[in-house]
Amino acid sequence: MSDTMPPLPGIDQLRAVMDSDLLAMGRTLGFRLVEIAEGRVVFEGSPGREVYNPLGTVHGGYAAALLDSACGCAVHTMLTAEQAYSTLELKVSYHRAMTAETGVVRAVGTVISLGRRAGFSEAKLTDASGRLYASATSTLIVMQR
Repeated sequence: MSDTMPPLPGIDQLRAVMDSDLLAMGRTLGFRLVEIAEGRVVFEGSPGREVYNPLGTVHGGYAAALLDSACGCAVHTMLTAEQAYSTLELKVSYHRAMTAETGVVRAVGTVISLGRRAGFSEAKLTDASGRLYASATSTLIVMQR
């Protein structure tokens, strides 16, 4: 954003950067933001062998990164232009292992509640047929810019 442009509400900030280089971590890990609504976002990715752990499955950090992004960005959609956030806590549960054969996975993040100083959100990571691979809950601090 330029100095002459007024700050945007969170949902508009995300829409503005949805396809930009500002979401470079997702590009590096092979996932992208595909849906944005107030209190809800969806990320999609296709885990490959480049994110495998030594056991021959997708590293848990891949799922955690998707889920953290979904939890945080869901809260981001509800912030004012004067607010920012940061993850305080992320609790991830792994339900089944992913492999390169899993195909496209979706992390759907939703806001549970949002107050002046804290936000609470959750996310689920599923495959194309709806099988659950991981889930998370998150606590986020809300700050004034």
